[in-house]
Amino acid sequence: MNNRTQPDRAPVNNAEFALSEALRQSGRFDAGQWQKYIEHEIGFVLPDMQLQWLINAIECTAISNGLTLEQLWIQLPKNSELRQQFLDKVLIHESRFFRHKPSIDFVTKYALQHQNANEVDSPFRIWSVGCASGQEAWSLAMSLSAEQLSNYCILGTDVSEQAIIDARLAQYDKRQQSLIPERCQQFVQPITTKSISRRLNTGGIADQSNMSNSTQSSWQIASVLKPYVNFAVHNIIEQQSPTSHLQNVIICQNMLLYFRKFDQRDILARLSEQCALAGYIILAPGEALFWRPSNMRRIAHPQVNVWQKISA
Repeated sequence: MNNRTQPDRAPVNNAEFALSEALRQSGRFDAGQWQKYIEHEIGFVLPDMQLQWLINAIECTAISNGLTLEQLWIQLPKNSELRQQFLDKVLIHESRFFRHKPSIDFVTKYALQHQNANEVDSPFRIWSVGCASGQEAWSLAMSLSAEQLSNYCILGTDVSEQAIIDARLAQYDKRQQSLIPERCQQFVQPITTKSISRRLNTGGIADQSNMSNSTQSSWQIASVLKPYVNFAVHNIIEQQSPTSHLQNVIICQNMLLYFRKFDQRDILARLSEQCALAGYIILAPGEALFWRPSNMRRIAHPQVNVWQKISA
């Protein structure tokens, strides 16, 4: 759920244009009820300024399933696949490699210290919350492996199934490659014909999207990193954790701002429970500055908003 922004998209056919106009002009269209539905399902608060974004998601889902607006609204609570498809269109899974390099550098330094001081052969665990299309998780893997670290596990989670599909496939465009530091370019490899075929044959709701993305992708993550990184669909407002393991580092950046403050507190409390003693939670700069947990202390750092767990 990182960096979820999207420009307005123009209608692409007559049917979509007609529905779009109906949504804008019909008194029956209640944007508030759709916003409440999204918040109820995933806690995500869609700002009024992104109403066009919401309309695009509604019209795309309705048109692709041959439904009217009313039929879509009725079917959403009954059809889990349709629900996921709609939410995937609302939650745009866009991010960048090494988006906040100071955070990546902080984690890499801590992993090196942990390896040197840790006599137990347990892996260094990192959880990337709201991982979007996987760029943050793969950036961490690149950075750690560039330092010859090999005993680590990274878990990336997102509420969007489409995001997790893309993260697992790990194929990206040339613009993304330009963001990767020189020392990590060793983990970039060309896309093979076999890889493209596998992408086009991926099942689920995103087949058409996969076909489009495959023509835009120009490289993929090197296979040597694949054993260290796993991805899973997970709704962060749920009580159930996606893993039973305590994490040495939990990164949750640029996601909390989409939640109400009381939900942010609940999310942070659950993250602190999943953080190992002496481990860290990293938030985006300026994020959740109201947080005052008794079991965490904020670390003074000029560039990273980082909290360390000091008690169970």
